[in-house]
Amino acid sequence: MCTIIVPLLSFIATFFFTKQWIKAAKRIGLVGKDMNKYSKPEVAEMGGIAVMAGFTASVIFLVAKLVFVEKSTNVVTYIYAALLTILIIAFIGMIDDLLGWKIGLRQWHKPPLTFLAAYALSAVNAGKSIMHLPFIGAVNFGILYPLFIVPIGVMGASNAFNMLAGYNGLEAGMGVILLSTLSYVAYVNGYVWLAVIGLAMVFALLAFLVYNWYPAKVFPGDTLTYGVGAFIACMAVLGNMEKIAVLIFLPYYFDFLFNLRKRFKAEAFGKVKKDNSLEMPYDGIYHFTHLALWILRKIKKKVYERDVVVFILSTEFLICVLVLIYYGYLF
Repeated sequence: MCTIIVPLLSFIATFFFTKQWIKAAKRIGLVGKDMNKYSKPEVAEMGGIAVMAGFTASVIFLVAKLVFVEKSTNVVTYIYAALLTILIIAFIGMIDDLLGWKIGLRQWHKPPLTFLAAYALSAVNAGKSIMHLPFIGAVNFGILYPLFIVPIGVMGASNAFNMLAGYNGLEAGMGVILLSTLSYVAYVNGYVWLAVIGLAMVFALLAFLVYNWYPAKVFPGDTLTYGVGAFIACMAVLGNMEKIAVLIFLPYYFDFLFNLRKRFKAEAFGKVKKDNSLEMPYDGIYHFTHLALWILRKIKKKVYERDVVVFILSTEFLICVLVLIYYGYLF
């Protein structure tokens, strides 16, 4: 029953918080332009705050049930360590949302800050130090695992998840697919508590998508992207799913390599025409979104924002299915 109640609570709370946040953000002028639309409408920013609030409420409910009803505290420390890591990194994202790159955090500030934030998870010695590496086999990293590998994983995931963004529904949609995959693997492997909190974030993102899907009424902001990226890494560590997490992150590696060609100065947005269709913004491909746009333009005459998002989400879904089949979790 708890498996159902916690995600539902997360959905209801996030749905309510997001609706209220949209009103509040517009009232105080916390809005941004929707760059993939010709009219550049103003949309409420920092919707990730509502997601983190709804998710946190559901996790606290889960912990209370474990402690007072089931009299079990075995995993509570790990749950709170993960929650603290997520909220600290989401707070870093919120600072970036509020201050912007001109007066706020520089690009090079974020990796070390997210690295240090991960020590909230490292402090409880989460995960297993023995990892199975390709062509090498089992390697015991010992103390290096919590001190370096876990922070590097959290830093990499939170920063990478923030890069593939900028289209209505893209960030939240990717989070739903990635976390649903990890939650399924966690459940099959017996980490039911981890699957429950994974689904809590999935349902929070689904509630957010009600307002974030095209045409978006609210943007996620770095508050959401950094927090969700960190949570993906936390799930991988807590459920010993590092190999799977690395493989299903494939689109983000491509995005990094494409972006590297322009030294991370290229925008992910398309070039918008009067009918809201998109053209390639540059002569080359400098983001995974550009690749999606380039492929779609080879298939159809006019490509719209929704087409790009659906293409990328479908690609991610296919990757996740193939990875699950490869490791024997499907069929």
